[in-house]
Amino acid sequence: MLLYNTKSTYLFLFLWMNFQLISCAQQAKSAVKKVKKEQTALKTGADRTNLYLSKLQGKNIAIVANQTSVLHVLQRAEVAPNIMGSELVSHHLVDYLHNYDKIVVKKVFAPEHGFRGKADAGEQVKDGLDKKTNLPIVSLYGKNKKPSQEQLKGIDVVVFDIQDVGARFYTYISTLHYVMEACAEANVPVIVLDRPNPNGHYIDGPVLETEHKSFVGMHPVPVVYGMTIGEYGQMINGEKWLTNGIQCDLTVIPLEGYTHDYQYSLPIKPSPNLPNNKAINLYPSLCFFEGTNVSAGRGTDKQFQIYGSPFLNKSNFSFTPQPNEGAKYPKHENKLCYGKDLTDTEHLSRLNLSWLLKAYDQTNNKKEFFNTFFTKLAGTKKLQEQIEQGFSEKEIKASWKEDLEAFKKVREKFLIYSLYL
Repeated sequence: MLLYNTKSTYLFLFLWMNFQLISCAQQAKSAVKKVKKEQTALKTGADRTNLYLSKLQGKNIAIVANQTSVLHVLQRAEVAPNIMGSELVSHHLVDYLHNYDKIVVKKVFAPEHGFRGKADAGEQVKDGLDKKTNLPIVSLYGKNKKPSQEQLKGIDVVVFDIQDVGARFYTYISTLHYVMEACAEANVPVIVLDRPNPNGHYIDGPVLETEHKSFVGMHPVPVVYGMTIGEYGQMINGEKWLTNGIQCDLTVIPLEGYTHDYQYSLPIKPSPNLPNNKAINLYPSLCFFEGTNVSAGRGTDKQFQIYGSPFLNKSNFSFTPQPNEGAKYPKHENKLCYGKDLTDTEHLSRLNLSWLLKAYDQTNNKKEFFNTFFTKLAGTKKLQEQIEQGFSEKEIKASWKEDLEAFKKVREKFLIYSLYL
């Protein structure tokens, strides 16, 4: 009896150990598959080097880039003792192409906030040299928003790779416009390495009226337009929005594994005052405050996640703006501001005007609530007039409907990825 039990015990242990080994192997295999899936679920245009490196070899190129211009490539590496495998390695696009055989990078064009993304919003970015590569950096913000023909002399191709956030008043799409226009005039092709739009899952806001065109709004599109920067470039070209209707020789290197409802978490902040996903999601709604006497959190560590003003009613939430990175001279510096903390709000799939309307209603300084910048941001005078006349959010949004439907029909022609809106 004892022998039988011992054999049974050994048999049980043998079977149990084998089961555990198989289970561990399956879990390891599953984990590898999961990692691979996460790594390959989405590839940016920059990551898809097989689609554009051949177009650049033997060419003198210029790159429009900033701190977000990063690509990930598989490189051989030792993953265990005496075992070689592959791992994803990150490179800045400028560094990668500068070191790539038979590609000659001649210069870098830098947008608002500069090549390394440190400058304040609206701060003039100076020309200079990149310390790492010794390449000349030409600013496309300030007086020189459009590359000159002299700056494009000797350039065979311009590569554009900047992370956008999908709001009309975010100036990277205006930089794209001027780059395309200058290159069309100089007969220089442009290659856009496409990137996801973190606000690409909806369309909302007033459509810009052309008489209010500015660098924070150059085209007749709504505040939130639901397109990647590559799709947007195709629309600029196709709708002939460049001067005199000229068109650029444009190639878009598309994303892999992307649809417009893809919730993409930006690995690098696109500008100093959009530090995280919450700020990026709230930005289209809160940026209207930039055209008022209300702070949207510049000079705090919750930029575009809070709002407040010394002129609003006292509340349980308050903050005092102080100079910091990206806001050397913040609105209401060193003044106590009352308002609202929005860090716990739900993920938005629409513009939220309730905070703007509430702030206007509560301010004790209505005559000075708006400044001239508000109309540029809105792209129309109507929004300010509607707020001053006491329109509800529902009434304001109803007035956008016809223009939004017309825009969606234009948008459809230039989409690269799944249409669901």
